[in-house]
Amino acid sequence: MIDEVVMLRHGRTNYNLNRRLQGQIDVPLDIVGQWQADQSGLALAGRYYWAKVARLAAHPEYIAQPGPDAAERTSIDEYREAPAARRRMVVRSSDLFRALQTAHAFADLLGLDVIPDARLRERSFGAWEGMTREEIRESDAAAYDSWKNRTGGELAYGVESRRALGARGVKALLDIIADPRYADDVPTTLMIVGHGSWIVATISELLGIDPDAMDALGAMRNAHWSRLRVRYTVNGRAVDPPMWELLEHNHGPAIAAEGDWENGPADLHGPHMPEWTPITW
Repeated sequence: MIDEVVMLRHGRTNYNLNRRLQGQIDVPLDIVGQWQADQSGLALAGRYYWAKVARLAAHPEYIAQPGPDAAERTSIDEYREAPAARRRMVVRSSDLFRALQTAHAFADLLGLDVIPDARLRERSFGAWEGMTREEIRESDAAAYDSWKNRTGGELAYGVESRRALGARGVKALLDIIADPRYADDVPTTLMIVGHGSWIVATISELLGIDPDAMDALGAMRNAHWSRLRVRYTVNGRAVDPPMWELLEHNHGPAIAAEGDWENGPADLHGPHMPEWTPITW
């Protein structure tokens, strides 16, 4: 059964850099976003190295073996008998390309498959998709101010509400947890790779936090993750639906705290790349 869920946001895109609302527009990572995805993928692969061992224990045909003249063969039993083989890792990603790139930066290191899932797509921003905040303000200042103040002015433009987004995310998550493929007794970590608004709204809904409140969970940084424990019993009694415990939120690799994470290393900056700057409303 799935007892741990990790939600990882994709790395930076050119739309992120230029402050355009992506929503469900399909755009790739930019060079800094790929670097971010690689850094977080490395950090998470180190933390979850056991997932590689578990995969090899289940599929010993993938264990590297020496040539016929070697003194001995690689021991398959070492993998099968390792405590790491008693867990399972499942990686599911939004089917938008920026999320898939980020998912593979992690999964490929461990030899894991990535399952695309359209239910994990970002919040739809309707007619505002592809626009900057300045363009939105110029077109309808009142709706922009209402969006800024979380009073719903964006809904007139076909933008998905935060509550609807959270409900969509929770339904997808509960459907995955109930999937018969993961309903056995094998403890399972579910890695979801997706989008910032989807992650925040889904966690808010799971924890009973108003996603429209000004003091709700903050935004996710690119290529950062949140981690939850799934609890099926409380004080020895089964609970349905399961309960959720937030263990980490908006967490990133150590390097994210050591330098300019949003802009990345200077040697990735070409002459035409602008500087990333914080959002200003």
